[in-house]
Amino acid sequence: MDNFHIETAQNVTIKQNVAPLSTRIGAFIIDMLIIAGYYLLILLIINALGFSLDESLYVYYALLSLPVFFYSLLFESLMNGQTPGKYITKIRVTKIDGSKPTFGSYLIRWVLRLIDISLASGSVALLTILLNGKGQRLGDLAAGTTVISEKKNITIKDTLIVDIPEEYTPTFPQVTLLNDKDIQTIKELYLKAKKTGNHKTILKLHIKIMNITGIKTEMKPINFIDLIIKDYNYFTQQM
Repeated sequence: MDNFHIETAQNVTIKQNVAPLSTRIGAFIIDMLIIAGYYLLILLIINALGFSLDESLYVYYALLSLPVFFYSLLFESLMNGQTPGKYITKIRVTKIDGSKPTFGSYLIRWVLRLIDISLASGSVALLTILLNGKGQRLGDLAAGTTVISEKKNITIKDTLIVDIPEEYTPTFPQVTLLNDKDIQTIKELYLKAKKTGNHKTILKLHIKIMNITGIKTEMKPINFIDLIIKDYNYFTQQM
């Protein structure tokens, strides 16, 4: 499922990580298993108490079915956009602009769930989500919501690892005085400062690294930090 960007009225760009369709189906299956478990428990209790499926007790059975009928509405309202299935699969209902949905939004999704999922066996929801591109079924379109994934996508930039050539020769063995947490912080701040052109942050990192390691060099701060990250990677890969 593709991600998309929304620009708010405050000119803030929000990246929405749309929940994959397979994950949403997985969440749905988990919720159905929980509901099935609930019904099984009720039947076991009824049998243990010696009750039979008598017509005079149908009112009570109907009352016991109310939690199932309002399952998604109750849980999404109480769990900030999640059912147990969504919680386990780390997805959540949110407004299309990234804000928290209101109870009215959850109610609209729940009402149209009858068309999306119940009456059409999920085919309407499936088709709408595939065509929409923003993870929205009919209920989401009407409520102005979508379902996002809260799983963090880890890329090479989020790790300590950097590409270094096989014949690489380290310059500063003192980098071994640093630890993984130090380098991770240095790398994150360095890449962010380099991207935004924040030379003050790069200079502060340069001074901090020299103070910790005792390295003395006339290299430019930006080149020095880049070399420190590579040297650290070289030595840790030799361990």
